[in-house]
Amino acid sequence: MSTADEISTLLTANFGTDPVAIRPEVPLRQLRLDSLALEELRLLIEDRLGIDLDDVQLTSRDTVGHLIDAVHRKAAA
Repeated sequence: MSTADEISTLLTANFGTDPVAIRPEVPLRQLRLDSLALEELRLLIEDRLGIDLDDVQLTSRDTVGHLIDAVHRKAAA
């Protein structure tokens, strides 16, 4: 499963996000992710993918694509 698919699965299963709404250009705030939800998502991604995202700064203004890129960079490191 790709990183984008993993993130999409987490958003759908844990936050009730409509899978059709999860596109790279969509801001996270449009998916109704506030700062608390972003922190929860960060922890879920860390657990699921076995990576450390402590130094990745995400805001609700970032896009889904930005999140995927950040996870890719950390996974490749």
